[in-house]
Order: sequence, then C-alpha cells, then structure tokens
Amino acid sequence: MTTADNRISPRSRIFLPRLEHASPIPAGVRIGDMIFSSAITGKDPATGRLHLDPHTQISQAFANLDSFLDAAGITVDHIGHMTIFLQDLADRAIVNQEWERRFPDPDNRPARHAIVAPLADFHEELRLQLEIIAVATPRGDSALD
Repeated sequence: MTTADNRISPRSRIFLPRLEHASPIPAGVRIGDMIFSSAITGKDPATGRLHLDPHTQISQAFANLDSFLDAAGITVDHIGHMTIFLQDLADRAIVNQEWERRFPDPDNRPARHAIVAPLADFHEELRLQLEIIAVATPRGDSALD
C-alpha cells in the first residue's frame, strides 16, 4: 500500500467478503503485528440483513468476529481487548453466553469493555457492535501458534 504522496504505508486492509461496511472504511487493518477491527455486527453474510431475534443477531456477530479473525490470520487467543457496544443492556446476558463460549477459561480472557450506546442511529435493528485489538505474533514465535 502507498499513501497519497507515494510513501509506503505500514497499514494493510483486512477484507471480509459480503460483510463490507456501507461507509468507505475497511473491516479492519493490520499495522505490524497489531490488528484493529472496525465495527463487527450481526449482519448475516448470506442475506446482508440483521436478524431481528437478539440471540440470533448476537450469535451472528460473534461468528462474524470469527470470520474477521480468520481473514486476519489470527484466532481469539490473539485478542488483547474487546469493546462491545450494546443498544440494550438487557442483551448483556446473551453476549456473556457467546463470550464464555469463545473464552471458556476465566484466567485467559481478553480485557473487555461494554458500553450502552444508541446504535439505532446507524440501523434500527442493530443490537450490538464488536471491536477488537489483537496482537498477531509471527508463526513460531509464540505458544499461541
């Protein structure tokens, strides 16, 4: 990648087919060993729509997170921090079920912050957004690989 003035950019885009943002932003970027996601939602990649059922939409958001991690070449073990934006605090219990499914060991979970925010401003049916920061260690340099 090059910048507008032809310098080589250290940033590379992470692309998710069928889960592109409507705005001109990438699903995420990699700078060196750092991985940053944009908002990951529960949009169904097959239909391009959000499920109205909170359980289904939240489960899909975490499945989309798995797809993002795969596209970035990492796993949940590389996540250092996750921010969860919730439309409704009542959905936190559903989020915790998905959280514990991906991070069953309470001594080996990433840091997490949950925020209640007016997500309906973006899309009326949107229940949550996930954002992560991860560190991708080179293959063979970590017990994670």
